[in-house]
Amino acid sequence: MRPSDAGERRKVSVTTFKRMKAEGKKIVMVTSYDYPTAAIADEVGVDSILVGDSYGMVVLGYDNTIPVTVDELLPVCRAVRRGATHPFLIGDLPFMSFQASTAEAVRNAGRFVKEGGMEAVKVEGGRDVSQIIKAIARAGIPVLGHIGVTPQTATLQGGYRVQGKSQASATQLVDDAVSLEKAGAFGIVLEMVTEEAAQAITEKVSIPTIGIGSGRFCNGQVLVIHDIIGLYSKFCLPSSSSRLKSIQVT
Repeated sequence: MRPSDAGERRKVSVTTFKRMKAEGKKIVMVTSYDYPTAAIADEVGVDSILVGDSYGMVVLGYDNTIPVTVDELLPVCRAVRRGATHPFLIGDLPFMSFQASTAEAVRNAGRFVKEGGMEAVKVEGGRDVSQIIKAIARAGIPVLGHIGVTPQTATLQGGYRVQGKSQASATQLVDDAVSLEKAGAFGIVLEMVTEEAAQAITEKVSIPTIGIGSGRFCNGQVLVIHDIIGLYSKFCLPSSSSRLKSIQVT
């Protein structure tokens, strides 16, 4: 519940996400990588904070998210946890923290909860990671899926290109979303998916969809906080007094 809403503000949970989708209320999610921005996000009433592996790019200066490690993200998670009381906290499982084996995936997800203070983890991939998501969920850790453009494997998709333009691509995205829901994901991030495909997915699954560059029909939106305030020049959003100078999506 946001500050402007009537009544006492409550801690956001997986149940809150489900209720918001059912009631048609939009979910607001931002990334955060430190105590001050987490405190600000909490104060303004965001529903969820994602400690994303984008930390490697916007804070550490890597060219992509691939180099980020679990050990780099865990202190960031703890800082965010100290700054945020009400939002639902999600840690991003970085590249090669879950792909090698299901046991390693569950172990690393557990570290984000036990050592990082997170309440859920995010896993990139479609039906190919459904068994991993099922295992993590069975261990009692909520999982947020992520399909469309998946930065950890973007080179396999020809780079950062909008997904779902063809009927075959859109159908695959819907199938992936259904597979993740069946595996136990509590929600799905849709990154750079066509608006039509995002609408089809949102209507097909009973769990919330969180869009990033995927149009108006998602149940919520997530943005990188450095993009919101214009601190990251490569992908930043414009300030109110400037025009968009980010990359062109083709």
